[in-house]
Amino acid sequence: MKRNIKLSLPHLSGSEQKYIDEAMRDCWIVPLGPHVDEFEHRLENYLRCSQVVALSAGTAAIHLGLVMLDVKAGDEVIVQDLTFSASANPVRYQGATPVFVDSEPDTWNMSPDLLRHAIDDRIKVTGRKPKAIIPVHLYGMPAKMDEIRAIAAEYDIPILEDAAEALGSEYKGRMCGTLGRYGALSFNGNKIITTSGGGALVCPGAEEAARVKFYATQSRENRPYYYHEVIGFNYRLSNISAAIGCGQIESLQARVERRRAIHRLYSEMLSDIEGITVQENPSDELSSNFWLSTILIDPATGIIPDNLRLALAEKGIETRLLWRPMHMMPFFADCPAYTDGTAESLFVRGLCLPSGSSLTDEDIIFVAETIRSYIHDHRI
Repeated sequence: MKRNIKLSLPHLSGSEQKYIDEAMRDCWIVPLGPHVDEFEHRLENYLRCSQVVALSAGTAAIHLGLVMLDVKAGDEVIVQDLTFSASANPVRYQGATPVFVDSEPDTWNMSPDLLRHAIDDRIKVTGRKPKAIIPVHLYGMPAKMDEIRAIAAEYDIPILEDAAEALGSEYKGRMCGTLGRYGALSFNGNKIITTSGGGALVCPGAEEAARVKFYATQSRENRPYYYHEVIGFNYRLSNISAAIGCGQIESLQARVERRRAIHRLYSEMLSDIEGITVQENPSDELSSNFWLSTILIDPATGIIPDNLRLALAEKGIETRLLWRPMHMMPFFADCPAYTDGTAESLFVRGLCLPSGSSLTDEDIIFVAETIRSYIHDHRI
């Protein structure tokens, strides 16, 4: 039987139309408006932080975070190797060079040991320390931020936290996105909540947030005519998009809990299959939102993840291979990389499973049973 089970579709709450109608009624269809302010305020309440700036994309958030950290041409920025390219591309926007650091095996996120080694070696090679560190909470799993923060503090290097996949995830009781100097969020259509497209930058204070807004609105100076002293960007979230976000955020925690429930169901149904490992929270101190539930397949089974992906697609089930490590991308081939094979090993063994909060238990059971059947029939 063929289904239509997507990886991570948007999940509307029913409240979005109310806010969109308000914006249309009051003609707030210009780039900024009251719903942008309201969406930012609700994000601040949820994250338990003081300053959030709503932007056009998570990529824009990372870019403006780098601008605020004064990253310039000739600088180096340490970036997690196993991630989506949007974590690293903005480094290039600034004319700087990404320095990739491999993962550690349990969270799949930046290895603190390799981070320290990379910093020491870059200082030795270039005579300068990297300008910033970008750890990523991959698929919603929190990175080991205490260790990363301690190393960053030791070398006095600021952290720009990529929490694009981790809205609602917690590290030792603190919300991901609030653990660095700046934190980037994403509201792309496949994320926990969406504004169609969109993102936000969590800022350390009101002064920094005001500066981010300045850069995000073309760096226009306060004069009666258009006047610009520094380069600016068209990065603010539109009021209509923010109106969608106001409706979405009402159901945010319910969406997080549903994804966690989906993960638990996968764990119950797949963890007993020899050669299959469902990624779990390594400890009680880490609480993933399980934006995407993921599995690793032991090569000894003879099962190739991409073959499983294609077989599932024939049944109407959309899955995705893990992110390809950045050091394996042609565009970043000339960048320094401190690797030990962990990210490459995860890439060749991993698969992301359908995890959208609108999926039913019946959908998840069908996916799990289809995986079980395939492995039974194709195992060496």
